[in-house]
Amino acid sequence: METPTTPEPVPAHALASLTLVLPAYNEAERIGPALDELFAYLDASPTGLPARIRVLVVDDGSTDGTAHLVLDRPEAARPEAHACRLELLRVAHGGKGAAVHAGMLAATGEAVVFADADMATPPDQLPLLLAALGSTDVALGSRIQPDGSDMRATQPAYRRLLGRLFHGLASIWVVGPVQDTQCGFKGFRLAAAREVFGRQRVTSIVFDVELIYLVRRLGYRMSIVPIRWEDRRGSRMRPGLRLAIRVAWDLFRIPLLHRGVQP
Repeated sequence: METPTTPEPVPAHALASLTLVLPAYNEAERIGPALDELFAYLDASPTGLPARIRVLVVDDGSTDGTAHLVLDRPEAARPEAHACRLELLRVAHGGKGAAVHAGMLAATGEAVVFADADMATPPDQLPLLLAALGSTDVALGSRIQPDGSDMRATQPAYRRLLGRLFHGLASIWVVGPVQDTQCGFKGFRLAAAREVFGRQRVTSIVFDVELIYLVRRLGYRMSIVPIRWEDRRGSRMRPGLRLAIRVAWDLFRIPLLHRGVQP
């Protein structure tokens, strides 16, 4: 076990700046409405948000004009000193895990959050995550509510079944009691983000599991934050034998990678 590197607590009001990372791959049809929704909320300056917000869209090698749509938005032309502005980071196509990795390491500010580019988690859930980061190092959004209900109940039956099988494997080998590892809404204090993502090795769809494993292994304080979520259809995940083998293999090798074993 490595020595914990937990930073000192920071009051919620001291989190004065935020980078929101949005990984995007061929999202030309959805990125415009999603950013409309996001900036309508951010520009209203609701309570619970930092004074300075940087929205960083990480274009994961899109071929459909996603990057141009982002760059053409008025928020991208705002001066650097503006309280809330939009930026684009282009990377070679490597999947969501690789795009999130690049964005989180390029982030600045006291708090860093990544979210799905389709706004499946509404922007008004941001203050909940940021409030948790006032007294913890990592805040994990969870679609499981305090009463036990699960917002994933709206997903197709096969997705729910696969999710239960996946969680059964992940909880035994890697993530312990965390019930919703795959919620695409996670926040970090900057120091924690840089260390955790600096050690990230897995970029497949199970990259969230590795992040949680590292958070626990490094001794960071972690909070689970129930959030609202809506199933936005359009997932590019295609279940099949090849994907199942990749998922099982990555789950198996995550702890080994961080113990110096090369499976």
